Amino acid sequence: MNVVVWGGTGQAKVARAILRDAGHRVCLVYDRDPAVTAPFEAIEIVHDVERVQAAAEAREAEGFVVAIGGTRGADRLEIAQLLQSFGLDPVTLIHSRSWIDSTAIVGPGGQVAALAGLGAEARLGQQCILNTGATVDHECVVGDGVHIMPGATIAGSVTIGDTATVGSNATVLPWLSIGIGAVVGAGAVVTRDVPAGAIVVGTPARPIRRP
Repeated sequence: MNVVVWGGTGQAKVARAILRDAGHRVCLVYDRDPAVTAPFEAIEIVHDVERVQAAAEAREAEGFVVAIGGTRGADRLEIAQLLQSFGLDPVTLIHSRSWIDSTAIVGPGGQVAALAGLGAEARLGQQCILNTGATVDHECVVGDGVHIMPGATIAGSVTIGDTATVGSNATVLPWLSIGIGAVVGAGAVVTRDVPAGAIVVGTPARPIRRP
């Protein structure tokens, strides 16, 4: 498939090998920052959305990847909606060295990076990133636009709301709930539910911002 990559920095470089190994062809990279150079050799980078729309209308592109990480899950969802309005389809990326149980589900546009794991009956919503070495165990329900950063561990039967972020090397204990838009800081150990919109850090995790 000919693919547009939205975003030309770190997450695009994470996606690069997965796209290549899956046989996709990157035809265009978009980044709003004119100082950014394309992370794909000999591939045009553009800085105006109209060029992306034109590529879609001309059928130069068929699919898209939103390569934006960090805490920008809401942005990923909004961008995905825009690109779908152009007629492009979300491309789901699963690294060949990840592990996904046969009963697990990865939603449209999901990205599962190298050495990540997704357990039995776990579900990732659309436009989620399960980043390098992160694990989501059995029966977890992960909402749309969630980013689980490198090395994070989500124990069984956890629910994570839309656009939440779990930081690198954080641990979330079983049966807990992370609210919509919440942020779990790097290295935190979550031992109780996190409200929507809260930011929690430390061991055990404590709020530094309440909703």
